Amino acid sequence: MKVFWFIPTHGDSRYLGVTTGGREVNYPYLKQVAQAVDSLGYEGALLPTGQSCEDAWIVASSLIEATNQMKFLVAVRPGIMSPTQAARMTSTFDRLSNGRILINVVTGGDPVELAGDGLQLKHHERYELTDEFLTVWRELLEHGESNYEGDYLHIDGGKLLFSALQKPYPPLYFGGSSQVGQEVAAKHVDVYLTWGETPDKVKEKIEYVRKLAEKQGRTIRFGIRLHVIVRETEEEAWKAADDLIKYIDDDLIEASQKVFARYDSEGQKRMANLHRGRKEQLEISPNLWAGIGLVRGGAGTALVGDPETVARRMKEYEELGIETFILSGYPHLEESYRVAELLFPHLDLERHAKVNSIVGEMVANDFHPKSAK
Repeated sequence: MKVFWFIPTHGDSRYLGVTTGGREVNYPYLKQVAQAVDSLGYEGALLPTGQSCEDAWIVASSLIEATNQMKFLVAVRPGIMSPTQAARMTSTFDRLSNGRILINVVTGGDPVELAGDGLQLKHHERYELTDEFLTVWRELLEHGESNYEGDYLHIDGGKLLFSALQKPYPPLYFGGSSQVGQEVAAKHVDVYLTWGETPDKVKEKIEYVRKLAEKQGRTIRFGIRLHVIVRETEEEAWKAADDLIKYIDDDLIEASQKVFARYDSEGQKRMANLHRGRKEQLEISPNLWAGIGLVRGGAGTALVGDPETVARRMKEYEELGIETFILSGYPHLEESYRVAELLFPHLDLERHAKVNSIVGEMVANDFHPKSAK
């Protein structure tokens, strides 16, 4: 199992929807979160993308020297970036970070935001463009050159003179819940991502995308994007979940859902259907809570519970075929430690922090601290 964390470049807080408990997201804070990820045993971290975020490539680049081993999952944006420029950015980052870049392919799901970036294509057209983009991007990273004539892209003598360290190219991650999105994933990507839906829905996605990949003569791995609220007891965890949204009122929920309704993203529609804009019955599956999606776009569900229970739910997803978990929690600095301390001991992780020093405070000047019974 690989566990990633999240770099909150669009803001962070103890509570959703209010300034109470909020904090300024500046470089020192982002550096603290990244160094926690680097030292606690996470595989790496996802950096979000969009008009409400600091630029992911610049933030990730600024954190290379502040970290040693964590990987950065950073987005390329078909239609907003050219594939040749994206290939050069990928290669440069990969070399300067000693092979620590992973690529998140984001086609985008908000037509209003995309129009503001100059992209006027319809939903299916954006995925057709993504297909062409990834064809060129992969050719450049793998072979150093590309000549391509498509419906959206015309590349005449594209070259990549400085190759990436990771071969044939840094791994591609991608999430798309529509059929056309899943077809693009099956054709190109290494890891297909889903937001935190119920296990039965995740199973359906995995089986369908796996079959599509087999038709392409490819194998594909799977990951899930979730929030997590883990505490020593189940009661404490559910109280923390309630506290996270305690300042959210019906007006804010209605306004947020109105914005999300304009999205043509199938994944966002599936997230909205989990709670339907209401605070009642937010536990949609055992320990799977949809409260965050009331006001947050994208990933809107959280696993809630004590460490043993949350680990058990993660292992249930793992049994379905999920190997990568991209987690987050509010506030992201404190929760990165809480998740590592409470949850990691119950998981079989591919990478975990090696303990080379005393953990905990020495007792009475003589005794090492012991494990709690």
